[in-house]
Amino acid sequence: MSNTPAAADSRSPGTEDTAVAVLQPDTAAKAFVGRSPGQLAWIRLKRDRTAFASFIIVVFFILIALFAPVISRLYGVTATEGFSDKLTYQGLPTGYLGGISGDHWLGLEAGIGRDLFMQLIFGMRTSLIIAFLSAIISIVLGVVLGIVSGYFGGWVDQSLTWFTDFMLAFPFLVFALAIIPIINTASYDVGEEVPGSFRIAVIIGVFALFGWMTTARLVRGQILSLREREYVEAARAAGAGSAHILFKQLLPNIWAPILVSFSLALPGFIAAEAALSFLNIGVVEPTPDLGRLVYYGRQWLGTPDWAYFLIPASTVFVAVLAFNLLGDSLRDALDPKSSK
Repeated sequence: MSNTPAAADSRSPGTEDTAVAVLQPDTAAKAFVGRSPGQLAWIRLKRDRTAFASFIIVVFFILIALFAPVISRLYGVTATEGFSDKLTYQGLPTGYLGGISGDHWLGLEAGIGRDLFMQLIFGMRTSLIIAFLSAIISIVLGVVLGIVSGYFGGWVDQSLTWFTDFMLAFPFLVFALAIIPIINTASYDVGEEVPGSFRIAVIIGVFALFGWMTTARLVRGQILSLREREYVEAARAAGAGSAHILFKQLLPNIWAPILVSFSLALPGFIAAEAALSFLNIGVVEPTPDLGRLVYYGRQWLGTPDWAYFLIPASTVFVAVLAFNLLGDSLRDALDPKSSK
């Protein structure tokens, strides 16, 4: 009989196991889960120790800039408050290493008597505001011009490419040294003080004017390789307009190079802003600024108050280095082939 124990034992030993495997797929297969390019980039970024360290430093500087007024209230000293009573007749702070004490964690500015810690906090705030706004405006300009140039082609591409090359031919530093003082003096009457906010706006405008070209060329190259893809042709066939194709179909596919371009533009703007202030062209008194601190501190290198120069110079160096390393790590994470 077919239902006897002998008949049951005559089945192949692996038959039951095979049936179970078909009804219950191997759980190991569930471990292979598809990940998006963004998720893969995030995984690679978390494994990069350099990226992690630079990210911590960048976040630290950003938090300091954001909460500078709160830090000032907790610290009990403002950025412009002077302590001339704690200076010698030569203008040097009393005490060691520029007057470092429990009341003044990084000492006092030689010759002025302001708290150096507060000057650094608000100076970083000024630098990051200028850098972030300049980067955002320049990236937006570069993306728009690059997309339009690469997608439409023809005379539009030729005109924008020529204009981009024309702007790249201008020496940025020479132009900034010439145009910033002219704009400041032409906007206000003789003897009238130029507000610090206006000076900052002029610097941001000049940076944005000369910061979009690299992004525009990068985006143009990406669009040239994407505009003939199947999904773009399908959008055209469906009757989608040019604006929809540009900003709904093409732009989401080039977010990675745009993000890398933004992250690499920030340290350049921080260094450029510090250089202009060092040359007394950028932010001036009484607005705190890192570049001006370095300029004032250089004359005290041969004195016991050498920390007055070393502290702000090291702050600029660490900030620019951290932003650069984070940008490089982000680029490698989004495009692993770039490091090979």
